[in-house]
Amino acid sequence: MKENMNVAVMNGIGKMGFITRPVPTPSKGEVLIKIDYVGICGSDIHYYETGRIGNYVVEPPFVLGHEAAGEVVALGEGVTNLSVGDRVALEPGKTCGHCRYCREGKYNLCPDVVFFATPPVDGVFQEYATHPADLCFRLPENVSNLEGALIEPLAIGFHAANQGGARAGQKAVVFGAGCIGLVCMMALKAEGVSEIIVVDVMAKRLEKAMTLGATATINAAEEDTVERIKELTGGEGIDLSIETAGTEITTRQAIEVARKGSTIVLVGYSKTGELTLPISLFIDKELTFRSVFRYRHIYPMAIEAVAKGRVNLKDIATHIFGLSEIQEAMDRSVSDKANIVKAAVRIDQ
Repeated sequence: MKENMNVAVMNGIGKMGFITRPVPTPSKGEVLIKIDYVGICGSDIHYYETGRIGNYVVEPPFVLGHEAAGEVVALGEGVTNLSVGDRVALEPGKTCGHCRYCREGKYNLCPDVVFFATPPVDGVFQEYATHPADLCFRLPENVSNLEGALIEPLAIGFHAANQGGARAGQKAVVFGAGCIGLVCMMALKAEGVSEIIVVDVMAKRLEKAMTLGATATINAAEEDTVERIKELTGGEGIDLSIETAGTEITTRQAIEVARKGSTIVLVGYSKTGELTLPISLFIDKELTFRSVFRYRHIYPMAIEAVAKGRVNLKDIATHIFGLSEIQEAMDRSVSDKANIVKAAVRIDQ
């Protein structure tokens, strides 16, 4: 194994570059992984465009990327659940294990989580990475490393579906047909929801939604979303709404189209952090708001869903770039959102 590795770093807003670092050595309970694919997440793009998300501020050189899969190439002391040669998906958040939230099983809410590509913690746009063996999930033979990297966003989709109590017989709508909207739609379908409407303003993303299993789509730039949903549901409204766009208008629409007593799951972040909503209508309908912060206890079920063919994850990735093309990959992910639904980086290219 070589001593040094290539690492793609963010050198400033809109600026990517490369540095060389030593290949890390796994500590007790860790494994060393040769990274194969890393997905480009919306948070990566946001850091790249603005240099921060809330109180998390990038200090260059900073390594982006947290959606990863690869091959185990070395074991740290005490690792027994994995072997050299295993292909794994990496769950990117290391929690304390001791706080109230961790003890209650809600470890995604741990205040001391260490998460890839969340400043000051570097991500994994690099050739090798160490990670706790307990957070590396073995991939079946029929699940590729590209699909393994996309288990991370799929986990968000399943957590959203679970938060909403998704079940057979429901009529659901997903606002937003980006990667997260699409994985939410596929998670709903995998959990038995048979009628799923997807709303967006980009035609190619809506086409992708239909390819991946939506029963209907609405181009909100061309149609009245609320009226069209009334038509599609025979005036009954929606049983479960999942909002991934993070806009005030789509959140208001989710309330307007909701059937009385139904649930709305908020996944998308508002750019301003604040929304003005028709709360009186919300109360009159006795609606339930649920929200999503990452995921918990999802990776095994998400991997199984892909392996069993219930989720067609590989078709989410519309563009693959080599690590040497990281500048182009980030720039195009920013400028060509109408065509790039999901980009991923192949590290050894």
